[in-house]
Amino acid sequence: MREFDLNADRLQSALTKRFLIPALPALEATFLALRGETDQALAVEACGRYGKPYPYGMCLEITIDVLSRLNARPAKPRSAGERALKAFFDNGGQGRMVWGALRDRYFQNAIQLGALYVDVSNDTVDVRKAKVEILPMKESGLALVRDAAHFVRIASGYWDMAFYANTALPSLAPAFPMIAVDRKGGIQIQAKTSYMMRLFGADGFHLAEQWLREGPPAPFTVTQAVRDACSPDLLAANPMVGADEAIRACERLRLAGTVVDDAWVAGMQALFDQAPATRIALPTPVAERGVIADERRTNARPIVSVESIAA
Repeated sequence: MREFDLNADRLQSALTKRFLIPALPALEATFLALRGETDQALAVEACGRYGKPYPYGMCLEITIDVLSRLNARPAKPRSAGERALKAFFDNGGQGRMVWGALRDRYFQNAIQLGALYVDVSNDTVDVRKAKVEILPMKESGLALVRDAAHFVRIASGYWDMAFYANTALPSLAPAFPMIAVDRKGGIQIQAKTSYMMRLFGADGFHLAEQWLREGPPAPFTVTQAVRDACSPDLLAANPMVGADEAIRACERLRLAGTVVDDAWVAGMQALFDQAPATRIALPTPVAERGVIADERRTNARPIVSVESIAA
């Protein structure tokens, strides 16, 4: 499966039709059982983490936990759903964790099995919804984030945040070109997701550069707050601020032929951690919107394989 494409190829579509579609009720039962185990494991620890009862806001954690439980299953299937999954994988079927904009309203983590969308955390925004939802991917409403402007459009309404160009830390701007400010004055560069970092790097950082050129500049108070929270080493690596410096950082990586691989992503995420979230005393005004402050959803892992069930 290609990282920037949710469409299943002919083989994956055929395997989905052969092995998974006839077993949809059994698959749902399997994932509901796994979700039940996940709930027992996470509910107490996560109680009130986002100011609301579990499972609110736990999309990422739930999806990862369900996948880990699926991968830990014995090689010999124990249910009709597990048998269908094993047959699917034994014949070349592929599964991965995906992340994107769901119905153009909010971000969501889910599992892609061939041509199927499997959401095992369907109730983490609205607890009245079913815990598990399985749909053809084409009918799911999930779309990959296209660029910084698309990310900002979803995130600004979903998290009730204002977004600015990251001109405070030019060396990080190619991977993290945005600064987000919430209604309470909380500030963080965005976004620490391998998907977004790979998206910006896939075209030589042109998408990041576009946002740095076109996005609104951060107010001085925001820029200063970001820099005040940085590690001394990161600050020393960024003696200058401004859009020109951030754009030049993109150009340098492009000219150097930077390879956006796992090592590069991990290295930039380590630098991200040297610029911790901070706060300004007087929050930057943000337009009135419904608040769903679920920042963990940006920590997506777009490709997580489903392994042991296929053994």
